[in-house]
Amino acid sequence: MQHTSFERIGRRLFLEGLVGGNFGNMSVRTEKGYLITRSGSYLDEPGDLIFVQDGEEVPKNASSEYRVHRAIYKGTPHSAIVHAHPSCAVATSLLMDTIIPLDSEGMMLAPEIPVVSGDPGTEDLAENVASALKKRNVVLAKGHGTFAAGKTLDEAYLYTSLAEHATRVLFYAGRLTPSSP
Repeated sequence: MQHTSFERIGRRLFLEGLVGGNFGNMSVRTEKGYLITRSGSYLDEPGDLIFVQDGEEVPKNASSEYRVHRAIYKGTPHSAIVHAHPSCAVATSLLMDTIIPLDSEGMMLAPEIPVVSGDPGTEDLAENVASALKKRNVVLAKGHGTFAAGKTLDEAYLYTSLAEHATRVLFYAGRLTPSSP
């Protein structure tokens, strides 16, 4: 059943253009760790999931973003994570330090989407993302993509989609402006 959710959400991410190629990853918390997609897997066909056990060495074929997933599970109540590379959201993260949605769904569900720094796959990024997700469901890593979290993969997917939609609305409304230096 778990594997089916990964495939279903992976397909949605691809169909909506929120990921391309083998970019992005997903995970779900378990009783003693979490299940995560493999490094280099396509999210719509994730193959075997990798179990990362709490306090144990991370299997070498786990996604390179396992540090971020581990930090989120350690520091927040979230149970599922989707990391995607939606193009408009990524472009917006290069211009703005905080995204304030103008659309009704964005204002209601994610009235502020922070942009955090840190190189992909690093402890620095893990710490910054986990800290931001303590009080919200979606954050943007500057130039890298969204990390969305929730109770289920469905909820994390919805926040991923919401971030891309909100940034497109800002773009179409001519409201993408660089943050002050």
